[in-house]
Amino acid sequence: MLNKLAGVGGLFAQRDVHPLADARELAQIIAALPRNQPLKALDEITGWLESLLAAVDVPAERFFDAVQELEKAAAAPLRRVAVDYLHTSRLARNEEKRMWSLSHNCWRLLGEAYEKVTQQNGVKTVVLAAACAGMIAAVRCQIRWDQYHYGPTDPRLWARMGRCLLLAEQADCAERAVHAPDGGFRSVAGEYLHAMAFQAASVDSLLPSEIDLADHLIAHFINGCVMTREAEHDSVYWVDLAQPQAPLRLARMPAEANPSQRFFKPIQAAESFRELLQGLELGQAFPAEIPLGAALTTRQILPVLHHLAAYLAPVPPQRQDARHQVKHRMAVLHGLVNAYVAFSGEFGGKPAGLQIESWVVENVSRGGIGARVSTVASEWLKVGVLLALQPEGGDNWLLGCVRRYLRYTDNELRIGVETLARSARSVELQLASAERPVPGGIPGLLLMDGNAAGECRLVLPLHTFDPADPLSCQEEGLTVRFEPLALVEQFADYEIARFRRVNQA
Repeated sequence: MLNKLAGVGGLFAQRDVHPLADARELAQIIAALPRNQPLKALDEITGWLESLLAAVDVPAERFFDAVQELEKAAAAPLRRVAVDYLHTSRLARNEEKRMWSLSHNCWRLLGEAYEKVTQQNGVKTVVLAAACAGMIAAVRCQIRWDQYHYGPTDPRLWARMGRCLLLAEQADCAERAVHAPDGGFRSVAGEYLHAMAFQAASVDSLLPSEIDLADHLIAHFINGCVMTREAEHDSVYWVDLAQPQAPLRLARMPAEANPSQRFFKPIQAAESFRELLQGLELGQAFPAEIPLGAALTTRQILPVLHHLAAYLAPVPPQRQDARHQVKHRMAVLHGLVNAYVAFSGEFGGKPAGLQIESWVVENVSRGGIGARVSTVASEWLKVGVLLALQPEGGDNWLLGCVRRYLRYTDNELRIGVETLARSARSVELQLASAERPVPGGIPGLLLMDGNAAGECRLVLPLHTFDPADPLSCQEEGLTVRFEPLALVEQFADYEIARFRRVNQA
């Protein structure tokens, strides 16, 4: 890309006009983009956006046309890279980083370019509406990529989006539908409402692919969300368009009333999520008219619908247990295999040979812990990872699961861990259908507390649970049979299921 831009220098020297300001040259540049190399295409498009932002004396409407054409050209490569990033297993870390950086940077530059149009004097109303909508759409997508990476998101992005919404309102074009480069329509108010709904959905407890699915579902049901200038009885979030701050839950009214405040309620959208969820749980097919961005199974869709139905409800989930501030260290092992060794008790309180990390715990509650973690030492960290945790100075292990993940700075993560059980036992399991015992058995963890009456829970390797196939193990000379009841949750490399325990002679 740098070589291409170096060649462009001759054009600037001869005519003092940026090539993207000429309709013919713009078309040639777009046509020359590599069609089957999405990463290379994004690299070239971001290079052109950078050069356009640095140019001077490009007329506002020519500048706007160039930005729209570059966004249109970027649409297909951005989709392809997103699918590869979200759904390719075991990406190399440098490849994953390049995909994220190019996509995030493309949306960032598109947002800055559209914003530059809105800052010009004498821009036609239709161009202003399209530029403001494009700016908010691009920043919204930038925030979505921040969430794939679990943040942090610059709060100043919200002030920039708010400025565009206020500008469009002043020009009486905030609700105006304008053509989007993907062939559809968008509006300034609609794009901001989508951004607000995405923020309200608290997607930091979802996997990246689930975050993407949540965004597609929100986009489809966005007409069931409403933004008002005054707080109403069913408003659940609020934002000040003039402030560099993301929308906040409306636990109480803002200290002062300002004209730039907006209030959000997702009542009808929440009802739509609940209806869709109920239909899928009854065995209905997923509606073909709802775009998902990728081919997904009902099992993959259900957890996201449960999440959206809860967090976009009239009364979003509240913290159930009081949180207490502490400062102590905790030994941490990750993964089912390591947890199996820790809970077996055969290798002492600190099993030798395992990579045990040390986390700083900052708060605790009955339901879990909050910890501060170095990103350098914990590259395996993801939402859903199984953890065995041991408080400093103790010899007992707890079993937990990473539920929230926030990239607080470039070198520090803030992690929320749910406690699955305070006591667990390693068990070697056999499938009832197996013609002969599996040597060493299937490794599992029997959770000893937090179970419903007459039930128990087992943590199992992925795809072990079968509703028609009981499990069994040997315990003090007795055969213990586990009758399957239901799959509770499924993650990348393990699953949790409910069973009825039956002791046999």
